[in-house]
Amino acid sequence: MSDTPVVLVTGGSRGIGAAVCRLAARQGWRVAVNYASNRKAADAVVASIVEHGGEAVAIEGDVGKAADIAAMFAAVDGHFGRLDGLVNNAGIVDYPQRVDEMSAERIERMLCVNVTGSMLCAAEAIRRMSSRHGGQGGAIVNVSSMAAILGAATQYVDYAASKAAIDAFTVGLSRELAVEGIRVNAVRPGIIETDLHASGGLPDRAREMAPSVPMQRAGTAEEVADAILYLLSPSASYITGAILNVSGGR
Repeated sequence: MSDTPVVLVTGGSRGIGAAVCRLAARQGWRVAVNYASNRKAADAVVASIVEHGGEAVAIEGDVGKAADIAAMFAAVDGHFGRLDGLVNNAGIVDYPQRVDEMSAERIERMLCVNVTGSMLCAAEAIRRMSSRHGGQGGAIVNVSSMAAILGAATQYVDYAASKAAIDAFTVGLSRELAVEGIRVNAVRPGIIETDLHASGGLPDRAREMAPSVPMQRAGTAEEVADAILYLLSPSASYITGAILNVSGGR
């Protein structure tokens, strides 16, 4: 088994996830690129990594489904034989609605993917990395959002609530695992130029909201990836339970 560390990035085929995959490979990680349905996009990320001398594999799995999560981690075991890092990046947003307009199905799906999925992925990673389970340690980075503390009123309060849950999960899990060799941290992206906004029916949201950001611009997926890779790295060896805002001061 190779000594080169392995990281699994959920939602790694686009946006912040894809930027994390590419940067991780450049920094010496072998990368498992998870995707839910867009195999072509995941393959493109893998190809770009391989082209530059890295090692990566695309692994299908919907983090909203427990069986898919179990299969995804089994695929990582089969391909790499180890796991050293997890980036809980996969998440969804929905069209702008007030809470009194939301269906139970919408809210349940939001929490299933953004919260339950992240927790189940973390559980699988812990079973592989924790010293309690015979592992060699590792790091988990959860992707939250500034919406967690701003609330996203009149747009998607359900999304904001799901990310607030991720904040609490990060703090609690970090303390639970602190003596087991696993560090757990999170980043809170602000207004970032990705296609997540389009999936919520607001394709111009980043451009339109840029003037409200103290730095007067939207961030890039690569800027968020830099923060995530720092938290994964040995340079952050004494950091756990931290939530880093990557928001241009917003």
